[in-house]
Amino acid sequence: MFFLNCKFSNKEKIENPPAKGFHQSASDDKAIAIADEVMQAMGGRQNWDKTNILHWNFFGIRTLTWNKKTGELRIEVPKAKAIYLLNIFDQTGQVKIGDKAYSDSDSLAFYLQKAKNIWINDSYWLVMPFKLKDSGVTLKYIGEGMTEAQMPADILQLTFENVGETPQNKYHVFVNKKNHLVTQWSYFANASDEMPKFTTPWANYIKYGNILLSNDRGKRKLSDIAVFDKLPKAVFDSLESVDWNNILK
Repeated sequence: MFFLNCKFSNKEKIENPPAKGFHQSASDDKAIAIADEVMQAMGGRQNWDKTNILHWNFFGIRTLTWNKKTGELRIEVPKAKAIYLLNIFDQTGQVKIGDKAYSDSDSLAFYLQKAKNIWINDSYWLVMPFKLKDSGVTLKYIGEGMTEAQMPADILQLTFENVGETPQNKYHVFVNKKNHLVTQWSYFANASDEMPKFTTPWANYIKYGNILLSNDRGKRKLSDIAVFDKLPKAVFDSLESVDWNNILK
């Protein structure tokens, strides 16, 4: 189900420069063109770049609040009574698990790296369509196909080199031929694998700020999605709990 009351013009030339380190020479021109159409359909590169703070709950497990511009990140894991505060740019931060705040350099470094790994995974489940031309990515056009929902799609293949925690992964990304939105992805643990480990839909696109985000991954859902221009300083500085119910009103 798509909420597309807002439409973004495709009349102007799409401006979507690749990230430094994107493997443009190894990628297909058609795959790159489709990736640019996806960016435009999601709200456009300018609106993505202007988007400041993203907030979401990852499958009911944990809540993340990420300032794209400053690199500040807050992760709350209620079941573990854990709060991670991290700047992903310089790997500095604070961690509290239960009643214990970690200050020992080795322990702190361990938990901050754990927080960064969580962010790498969880943010990809939210904003992958904006990262098709990311650093280390090679894009290939596989051809046309049908999603599990029997919708025609162009299929892109993403492989990676020297990025993330699992650069051996591969994804097949299904792009709707009419509205140019990602409608499904398949995950392969290894680029050499012929069969995916899982396939899920990307459905229920809703406008947040000036961009579209999808919250439906089939059996699992992303929730409490929000976009902010700014938040109280304590969100990224304090290990005390945050009253999200009040902020998200």
